[in-house]
Amino acid sequence: MKAVVCETWGSPDSLQVKDMPLPEPGPGQVRVRVRVAAVNFPDALMIAGKYQFKPDFPFSPGAEFSGEVSAVGDGVSTPSVGDKVVGTAAFGAYAEEVLADAGQVVVLPMDTGDEELELAGSFLLTYGTSYHALKDRADAKPGETLLVLGAGGGVGLAAVELGKRMGLRVIAAASSEAKRDAARSRGADEVLDYTADDIRDQLKALTGGRGVDIVYDPVGGAFAETALRNVGWRGRYLVVGFAAGDIPKLPTNLLLLKGSALVGVFWGEFVRREPEANAANTSELLAWLREGALHPLISARYPLSRAPEALDALLDRQALGKLVILPHQHD
Repeated sequence: MKAVVCETWGSPDSLQVKDMPLPEPGPGQVRVRVRVAAVNFPDALMIAGKYQFKPDFPFSPGAEFSGEVSAVGDGVSTPSVGDKVVGTAAFGAYAEEVLADAGQVVVLPMDTGDEELELAGSFLLTYGTSYHALKDRADAKPGETLLVLGAGGGVGLAAVELGKRMGLRVIAAASSEAKRDAARSRGADEVLDYTADDIRDQLKALTGGRGVDIVYDPVGGAFAETALRNVGWRGRYLVVGFAAGDIPKLPTNLLLLKGSALVGVFWGEFVRREPEANAANTSELLAWLREGALHPLISARYPLSRAPEALDALLDRQALGKLVILPHQHD
């Protein structure tokens, strides 16, 4: 099979497409013919050797995918060969076939069409993270105000859309007009350019001076303190990631003054530690997707040979919504 291969820690341009042996599923594993592999920030961290988990060389990046089961290992009763599935793996999805634990894949209805299967392959990590953040970590309530940073990216757009579905007033902050337009298209009530000089005044005006109830921050960096200063009484600041590269050093006296909370969000660990709660969330999300109530945005599709280009776009924060790899598409 063909796969994107990482043989040394480095930047995306160190990756190569090579012929690799077809992997055989071990006990409790399944092999999936990959329809779509989503491009996510942890993929870039992994090939750089900066992720908390470091696979042995050579390996393929990619943790999120959809496709059809092509083989199952011993002890696997479900899924079955031929089932359409969406799932996650530790790595390996930037390839024509990927191995995953059977418990990490979800069987989709057999009448799932190609478009829905593609959307599902770009869906679990971003919508799973955002739903866990808003529902489980923030305990968001209808009528509350949500400020989403990085609102044009994958998790940000998911937070905007889910926030609206959960009855929140959503203020979306993004750095370009295209990203702000994308946030509007997913239901944002207000949009902000957080590179503007008067952003703090804008937030005060939009909230009548009371501040926001929830901040969703997958970005980190220089704007984090400004956002924290605009959290209202008993507000929650969700720490989701650091796409800007810098981990902010926040003044914790602000938490004391507002009776507010700084809340960590680690969806991957939630999946591992609380599988039943995650399964319930995933079931809800996939039902909403199938009903057409959620609309993931895939802005660009790449063949395997252009995987480095996709990762560079993600790292440069050029991505609008999700980017995906199509392993069986040729140049």
